[in-house]
Amino acid sequence: MAAYLSRVSSIDSVTAATSALPPEKSSAAAHVLIVEDNADLAFGLQRTLEAQGHTVDVVGSGREALDRVKGVTPALIILDLMIPPPDGYAVLAELRRHGCMVPVLILSARGEEADKVRGFRAGADDYVTKPFGVLELVERVQALLRRSQGSVASMPEGRRFGRVLVDDVGRRAWRDGEPVTLSPLEFALLLTFLRQPGVVLSRATLLRDVWGHAPDIQTRTVDLHISELRRKIEPEPSRPRHIVTVFKTGYRFDP
Repeated sequence: MAAYLSRVSSIDSVTAATSALPPEKSSAAAHVLIVEDNADLAFGLQRTLEAQGHTVDVVGSGREALDRVKGVTPALIILDLMIPPPDGYAVLAELRRHGCMVPVLILSARGEEADKVRGFRAGADDYVTKPFGVLELVERVQALLRRSQGSVASMPEGRRFGRVLVDDVGRRAWRDGEPVTLSPLEFALLLTFLRQPGVVLSRATLLRDVWGHAPDIQTRTVDLHISELRRKIEPEPSRPRHIVTVFKTGYRFDP
C-alpha cells in the first residue's frame, strides 16, 4: 500500500507541476531514456521532459532498457528500481560493467539510506525518491546533462596525487596502476577537488558546482558520493588522506 500511495502521489505531482514549468525549450535538449513500469507516471515524465525540448523514449522493464541502450545510447537514463527483471540495480550494474558511462538518475520509492548507497555504488549519478517535486527533478536532469556535455572546466593531463593518476582528457583514473571505475558524477566531483587543493568546499558549494543544484536543497547526496569516491581512491577509506572532512564545514582536498 505504501508503494502504491507513493506512485499515486508521484503521478499527481507530475500532472500538477507540468503547467508550472517554463514554456521555452531547454538549451541542453537531449535524448532521455525513462525506465519505468508505471505507464501513467512514465507518460507524465515523458510529457514534462518533452515540453523542455528533450527527445524521450520509455521502456517498462530491465531487459527492454538494456536492449534499447545497445541500439541507441541516450544522453541520460531515468531508472526506476522496482521494474520487471532485471531490476534497476542489475540494469545499472550491467551498464557500468560494459563501460556505458551515460549519467543515470534513479527515481524510486525506495528511500532508505542503504538503498541510496547501493545505487551510488552500482554507479548512479543522482537519486530521487518518490513522491518527488517535478520542478526539482527537471533541474536535476538539466544539471546532469550540463555536466555530461562538458561543463566541467579543463585541467592538465596526467594529474597525480598519492597513488592515484587522473587523465582528464580521457576521463580515466588509476590507483596503484589499476583502473578505477568512476561514474561521470564521481569524476566531476574528483576534478572539482583537484582544481582547488587545500580549499575547504562546503556541501552547498559542491551541490552548486558539481550537481548544479540550488544550495537550499536538502540532501545527503554529497556525503554519499564522497564516501563512494573515498572507497575507490583512498588507501584507507575509513581514514582518508586526500578528501578530508572539515567538521561542520565541508571537505578539503589534500594532494
